[in-house]
Amino acid sequence: MQHVNGVLQHYSWGHPTAIAELLGIEPDGRPQAELWFGTHAGGPGTLDDGRTLESLVGPLPYLLKVLAAGDPLSLQVHPSREQAQAGFDREDAAGIPLHAPQRNYRDRMHKPELMYALTPFEAVCGIAPLGETDALLASLGEPAASLRSILAHGGIDAAIGLLLHDRPDITSLVAAASGHPDPRCRWLATAAAMYPGDSSAAILLLLNYVQMQPGDAIFLGAGNMHAYLQGVGIEVMASSDNVLRCGLTVKNVDVDEVLRILDDTPLIDPLVHPVVALDGGVEYPVPVDDFRITRYDIDGSVGWIADGPELIFCLDGTVGDLSRGQCAAALDGEHVHLTGTATVLRVGGRSPA
Repeated sequence: MQHVNGVLQHYSWGHPTAIAELLGIEPDGRPQAELWFGTHAGGPGTLDDGRTLESLVGPLPYLLKVLAAGDPLSLQVHPSREQAQAGFDREDAAGIPLHAPQRNYRDRMHKPELMYALTPFEAVCGIAPLGETDALLASLGEPAASLRSILAHGGIDAAIGLLLHDRPDITSLVAAASGHPDPRCRWLATAAAMYPGDSSAAILLLLNYVQMQPGDAIFLGAGNMHAYLQGVGIEVMASSDNVLRCGLTVKNVDVDEVLRILDDTPLIDPLVHPVVALDGGVEYPVPVDDFRITRYDIDGSVGWIADGPELIFCLDGTVGDLSRGQCAAALDGEHVHLTGTATVLRVGGRSPA
């Protein structure tokens, strides 16, 4: 194995100290949002000798990030592989420059992702069961009556279309939600204060609220509308830039494309349910072949043979010369042997057999 040096990304929603604390370094005074480990051109990892990670393992199909949300991220949705290919080609044919603000598709890849919580982590994820949403809107009274009626007669697409296309005034809805015990109402008030006049904040009422504890995870497949709200976690994703923003952002929102990509099927259970592997690790199964994730809680030693190029990230403790907040790369077929007391995540790019 060889140590991998990550690339720190500063975005306005980042936490000022969380990543620095994980790495055991001093904060730099700016919001530290993400720490990237991978071969993505936006932040390619390096080895201790100065070489790129890609020179050792080739282009990885996945990207591992430490993500620290001090403030909510934008509402967003990701395309399927087929949608991304068609969208990229369509925008190319239209002559839209690759990095133009109005461009939706930066590559031809889908962007499924898994978020693994390191701290208590709040998110909204996927369309909530419609009966639960109706009950919530009913409890908010007259200010929610119009949205409730649209949802009942036109479905979730019509309700989200209303909020994004028509941009109704939600001032009374925000006031009605003030003090309501449902956490989506609390986050509605926060989002409305951050983005005054942005009616997309009310979409938070239509999605599943998830509060994860350390070790919990959610999977975000194609069409799953979501927003990370607060917390620190490990995000593992296909190595793609395809993000269609839906609201709570100053960036471009292509409403028609969002509605075309949106999966309006209610998501009953947002959590990924881990299973114990034969080698004693804990797998987090995902329905894609871009990445796989296994956690090992080590008190002694554990070993395996790398199945494709893999990244090993130390969440806590020390194994060999790998300590908390550090990442290492293993080559395909390499014998990995870890000794010590630690929790590590093993990330690879092939589905388990």
